Amino acid sequence: MTTHGTGIGKAGAGTLPVLGAVRDRLDAALDATARAWLHAALAGAAAHPVSAPPQDALPPWQLRFAEAGRRTGDEHADAVRLLLLHAARADTATLTALYAQGTAAERRAVLLALPHLVEGPDALPLIEDALRANDTRLVAAAVGPYAAAHLTDHAWRHAVLKCLFTGVPVDAVAGLADRSRGDGELARMLGDFADERTAAGRPVPDDLHRVLALTAPESLTNGRADPHGKES
Repeated sequence: MTTHGTGIGKAGAGTLPVLGAVRDRLDAALDATARAWLHAALAGAAAHPVSAPPQDALPPWQLRFAEAGRRTGDEHADAVRLLLLHAARADTATLTALYAQGTAAERRAVLLALPHLVEGPDALPLIEDALRANDTRLVAAAVGPYAAAHLTDHAWRHAVLKCLFTGVPVDAVAGLADRSRGDGELARMLGDFADERTAAGRPVPDDLHRVLALTAPESLTNGRADPHGKES
């Protein structure tokens, strides 16, 4: 498998400072009731991690994971869920179970947490599942740093096309410039996609021209024309 380590948000030494900053922002943003709930939930997750689950019920932190939006507000739920997963030391099996049984919001949170929790490619099935969905929130979450680091070239190209097809801004694609540079096969696929849209009388997304320009080797990027006559 071809992998591309971007170093952005990967699990490891850089994760703890990132999570510390996330918690600081939450502490500043949440009201007293929500903040107290968060602290108790994180303490509970640390006390009952995945490595020591109760025998007869879901660990309490998984219930807190589900109710995060109601307790702290939807705008903070992704960050809260990330901290809960980290405190509970969630492994790939646990993340897979949470994704399988979760709502769209919970699935998005799992996808966003992957670069902070999983170092290798073991969680790629979750990315692949999200990229088959038509929920643009899941597609946008799936093309983050974990996908940039671990998707094969073939799968990554199709992820970019999925964004163009569903209207997800390509700004969501982590490592876009690095992985696109000099990629002639991606350029061919983009050209085919543009031709299909034009033949069907449908507009070609502006983002397609942006990505097509990125596929040129650095020495050719100035003045390179795309298949439909726009100078890149």
